[in-house]
Amino acid sequence: MSGRGGWRLKTWQFTAAAAVSGLALASAAAAAAGPWDSGGQRTAESRRAALLPGTGDGDHRTEAGSPLPAGSDPVASEAAAVLAPLEAGDLAPRTGEGAREAAAGQAPAPTAAALKFALEPLLKAKGLGPGATASVVDAATGKELYGRGAKTAMVPASTVKIATGTAVLSVLGPDHRIRTTVVAEPGPGYEDGAPPERIVLVGGGDPTLTARADAAGNASLRTLARHAADILKQRGARTVRLAYDTSAYSGSTRHPIGPNENLAPVTALMADEGRLDASTSGPAPRSTRPAQDAADAFARFLAERGVKVEGAVREAAATDQAEKLADVRSAPLSALVERMLTHSDNDIAEALARQTALAAGAKADFAGAERETRRALGRLGLPLDGARFADGSGLDRADRVTARLLTSLLARAAHTDHPELRPVLTGLPVAGFSGTLAGRYTDPEAAAGTGVVRAKTGTLTGVNTLAGTVVSTDGRLLAFSFLASATTDPTTAQSTLDHLASTLAHCGC
Repeated sequence: MSGRGGWRLKTWQFTAAAAVSGLALASAAAAAAGPWDSGGQRTAESRRAALLPGTGDGDHRTEAGSPLPAGSDPVASEAAAVLAPLEAGDLAPRTGEGAREAAAGQAPAPTAAALKFALEPLLKAKGLGPGATASVVDAATGKELYGRGAKTAMVPASTVKIATGTAVLSVLGPDHRIRTTVVAEPGPGYEDGAPPERIVLVGGGDPTLTARADAAGNASLRTLARHAADILKQRGARTVRLAYDTSAYSGSTRHPIGPNENLAPVTALMADEGRLDASTSGPAPRSTRPAQDAADAFARFLAERGVKVEGAVREAAATDQAEKLADVRSAPLSALVERMLTHSDNDIAEALARQTALAAGAKADFAGAERETRRALGRLGLPLDGARFADGSGLDRADRVTARLLTSLLARAAHTDHPELRPVLTGLPVAGFSGTLAGRYTDPEAAAGTGVVRAKTGTLTGVNTLAGTVVSTDGRLLAFSFLASATTDPTTAQSTLDHLASTLAHCGC
């Protein structure tokens, strides 16, 4: 990872990219709690939310860190004072007296009594079922301002992805990229530069690797085949045998929920998340053998480049004697974490959990990912009592988190001591027009949160959760989490959660 000042510059670039795709996000340091209206932020975002179609276009189609064309977003440019390039050590809005007060931590924090008065009637509403829990934390201080059952471990559903993203960023950093590699296996009498007897496509665990003609910023199997074919032809190889290697991961590829359109088999080699249609997010028909399919596609791409694959393409681990021919790399972890959170991408979530395990030299299976995720979060000093990370995606009902853990994760990601965690905030869907919140906040009681609330959703049958951030009208960055189980009407439950977040955002508490 680059030096601290360099990372702050990249954080600005990520924030700028998010603004153009509908993720015009607040600067997310602990001091980034300035009243956005002093710089036009709330006005700009509300207008943009109203103008853009609710398509949920949060897909990261360029690699994070790429600068954007000047003037490409006239609405977001109204908040230029807030979204201007950030100086090292200054992640707060930089105009207006209120912004200066917030940067100094002087904006008033809500009181516990006021929050209780505003939130408890909704938390007790029938739509959330019995025993809904909540936590609201002041990101500037890390102090919990309000809690209701905040230490009770609950099924988080997809809000567990906040923990998955935090863990992998903490151990590998935002600039890490996942490699997919082609290696050459030597045959008898092999010498350097001679045609290899066999090549092996080695999966590194990148679920965003694509076989599509338009790579859309992802690592491309076609590019990898082109590079490998060029080298093979230079060595005089016009035919070659091909194998594929998925040994980076251990254990079963089957998630405990079984075959499901929300998740492909969990393997270290796949293309386009094993999707059998043209989709890039959400449920879709999935291949039952994504590694074999990726290798078969790679063989076709080699043939198109003048190198024919002889015989069947089979699974086989590369040996220690193998020589690297070519590789491609995923977008940075920062972009993968953002995409995972924006779209609640289960395939990326399970891959990132295993990257956390691989970074520790542990087995990259469900158990190893759980163990190393917990250890990574423990090193950050987070409250893990009662927590369970049975998977990285939240599809497993054995997962458990507390409302306090979720707000602690978000507050840690906002702290100036942890700029490497910032994508956990910049990837949160924006209420009313991006990711899994694109179609929500249509209820009049929740509509005030459109363009202001940023939150990760969680939904399983009978489970509805929401965790994210808001900047209060008084100018404090607040982290919140609301967890409900035994819900019977998901539409009502989601609407109530949205109303809770909107109430928090607009509470003069």
